Amino acid sequence: MIQESAAYGKLAAAAGKGYTWRMDLKNYFAKKSLRKRLAAAASHAETIRRMERHLASPEEDARLRDAVVGARKAAKSARTMDELNAAMNALDAAIGEGSSWRPLHPHALAENFEVLVVAIAVAMAFRCYFLQPFKIPTGSMQPTLYGIHTVTHSNPTQWDKMPLKVLKWCATGEWYTEVRVGQGGTVSPLPTTVKPGYVTFRVAGVNYHVPAEAVVEKGMLNVAALRDLRPNGTIPSGGVLWSGTVKAGDHVFVNRVAWNFRYPRRGDVMVFSTTGIEGLPDGTHYIKRMSGLPGEKVQINPPNLLINGEAVMEPYTMARIANMERITPDAPPYAGYTLITTNNYVRAEAPVPLCSKRDKVTLGPNEYYALGDNTTNSRDSRYWGPVPDRNLLGPAAFIYWPFTRFRLID
Repeated sequence: MIQESAAYGKLAAAAGKGYTWRMDLKNYFAKKSLRKRLAAAASHAETIRRMERHLASPEEDARLRDAVVGARKAAKSARTMDELNAAMNALDAAIGEGSSWRPLHPHALAENFEVLVVAIAVAMAFRCYFLQPFKIPTGSMQPTLYGIHTVTHSNPTQWDKMPLKVLKWCATGEWYTEVRVGQGGTVSPLPTTVKPGYVTFRVAGVNYHVPAEAVVEKGMLNVAALRDLRPNGTIPSGGVLWSGTVKAGDHVFVNRVAWNFRYPRRGDVMVFSTTGIEGLPDGTHYIKRMSGLPGEKVQINPPNLLINGEAVMEPYTMARIANMERITPDAPPYAGYTLITTNNYVRAEAPVPLCSKRDKVTLGPNEYYALGDNTTNSRDSRYWGPVPDRNLLGPAAFIYWPFTRFRLID
């Protein structure tokens, strides 16, 4: 019996030690968790104090400051749960009911919303003062920059089918489409369109939009380019008006800061506001190449641009246009600098429109001359005159989308 009692005593002692060890471990993790919560609460309370101290009395401010200091000290060095809880209670009392402090974040959703608002504000400030995105809408700067353009074909690949179609568009900006009619009938082009860059056709009372580039040649509508159009001007049910790939225009970032530290230079790809320029729509932006500087005399003797009677060969970005070079082996060559061959769009009160080699434009002290790199298809200063310096926004810096055309702009 004595031996059994001794054995039982040893077992009970061992069990007691195991229970104590487990309790110590449990208390350790509980204190660790409470320390973290206390440190976070102290940080949050300090944020409230800094942002709302103008609403509190000096006594309340001092009380909350002392509570924050005590909470941070307890979070680092308190040994017992009672000390940690006391510090937490003091912090709650200093910022709770009866005080002038207002909680900033009643729940996590509000805190995340504030972070989102701040992020948007920073992005908008960056956009306004540093880099501003701009979309190239037309082909006036080709092949330097591409606007929205099309390739007519009827042979889609696997990449032109869902879901790979979406991935292709994200990377290249290319989207294969078919303008297929429902019910057949007579194809009638409408004189106006509700979709810029497209020609609207009506078939059996339904409007269909076809990219203008695919069916307009030299300003004239070419209905023969429609794919399934019959000789009598009708299309069968389920027929396709047009099919092909629509390529998104280049998206560029404009450097809003550069011209604050240096003067605009010839050859800069300039973005400017159209506001106040007669002959252009207000409230939009154009992108052209800066070709003439204040006080200069501008002429065109195809394929050269003349400044003060001398052909421009500097910088190289201007010379390659006059030399009709290619920027890449697969790109079309530049067409050189060309004169206006029609006065259809020239206002009677406009400056000299450079219709002949003898025409010359003298720029004022605060005026710049803007030309598209593709002068055969560009509405630029030849039509509506110089750009005042107050309208200048900044030089285009680089293409950021489509990703396949990502590069610096020269």
